[in-house]
Amino acid sequence: MPPEQPDALYPAGRLSRRRLLAASALAAAAAPLGAGLRPEPALGESADDAAYQRAFDEALAADRNVRRHTTRERQFLYRPRQLLVAAIDAQRVLAWLRAAGHPVTLGDDFAGVTRLLLGKETDIPAVVAQLRDPQQWPGQPVPKVQPHHILLGLGNIMGNPGSPPTPAAALPPPDSGRRGEGAGVTIGICDTGIWQLAGGRHPQWLGGTYVPQADDEDPLYAHTDVLALQGGHGTFVAGVVRQAAPGVRVDPEQALTATGVGDEASVVAAMGRLAPEVSVINLSLGGFTQDDQPSLPLANAVAALPSTCAVVAAAGNAGANRPMWPAALDRVVAVAAVSQGSGGVVPAAYSGFGPWVDACALGERDSTYVEGQLPLPGQPTRVFHGFATWAGTSFATAHVSGRLAALMTAHGLNADAARLALLAAPRWHPDYGVLVG
Repeated sequence: MPPEQPDALYPAGRLSRRRLLAASALAAAAAPLGAGLRPEPALGESADDAAYQRAFDEALAADRNVRRHTTRERQFLYRPRQLLVAAIDAQRVLAWLRAAGHPVTLGDDFAGVTRLLLGKETDIPAVVAQLRDPQQWPGQPVPKVQPHHILLGLGNIMGNPGSPPTPAAALPPPDSGRRGEGAGVTIGICDTGIWQLAGGRHPQWLGGTYVPQADDEDPLYAHTDVLALQGGHGTFVAGVVRQAAPGVRVDPEQALTATGVGDEASVVAAMGRLAPEVSVINLSLGGFTQDDQPSLPLANAVAALPSTCAVVAAAGNAGANRPMWPAALDRVVAVAAVSQGSGGVVPAAYSGFGPWVDACALGERDSTYVEGQLPLPGQPTRVFHGFATWAGTSFATAHVSGRLAALMTAHGLNADAARLALLAAPRWHPDYGVLVG
């Protein structure tokens, strides 16, 4: 996923700290990576970046099922008129809401939570804050309640990728000597889905690596051959996974729209549709939450997985140390991005970071993509012929998922054992985890 421009969202002090962390990362890694490394400068916003960000902001603003909580450094996106409550607490919360004058009905259950539907527009974050106040529950445990958070194919909280994909030359064929890497392993990719023509147009990389199903298809286009803002993201991720482990199979599932927008329910549903043979789940998506509390449904969905499975998720592109979910869940491998600087590997200026991050990898990748055009306001139209360059923690995540599969086949490990082996290596930096090449 392309890098964000964090300057618009975080005060100067936060960015200054970000640059200091980049410098300390280089100092910590100087021995294995070589001396004289320098952190990259903070990203400047190009005209293309600004146009791409503006297009996404406009798409979010036009979506009547998206609301924004805009308190600085506490921002998140959520579904209007919905609350998610731990199923065991649903009746208590329902009674409290009705007593407070809120018209509300019971919705569906998923991943251990009940969806409550409010009958009119409501300040959901304010209601959640009240429900989380112990003074509202004298002599009772505080219920577990949250907004229904929106998850993105990973951008900062007020927008999606800061940079659009760029057309690239075709990838060379896979190295025949690496076909055993990941052989027998299936990676589930919960994303925008897969291009309907991906296997035929990319026979050497994606042909025969998955079972095409209609409900897995990425809708791709806003209209005609004009790409939606993240149309093709899942196809790009699948290509990165296969480059990291050329023998692996993939199971693509649609969790996000082609604009890159989903929510906790759509991600849980996509995880539930994965084939039984999936042992590594790639989530190149995520979001911030109210009060930075773990997402209840995502935590429950991960906890319900077989103990031998592994989940790998992106640390986000907001250039901040605020936890991104589901990446920050204990059992999930949270992946940050690094860049190739003039003197070696350096932290990517857009990447999420912090002690909750487990691993990092290069975020800028060339990969399989789609066909179509991406016009940006006031900028030349970008025309794609099946390959692209893109940058972000989404693609660092896909690389780590593939390398986990390669580790599984190399040492006869299940996915969770491979996860533990990967994370047993020395951390490249406390805020970026293990560097995965």
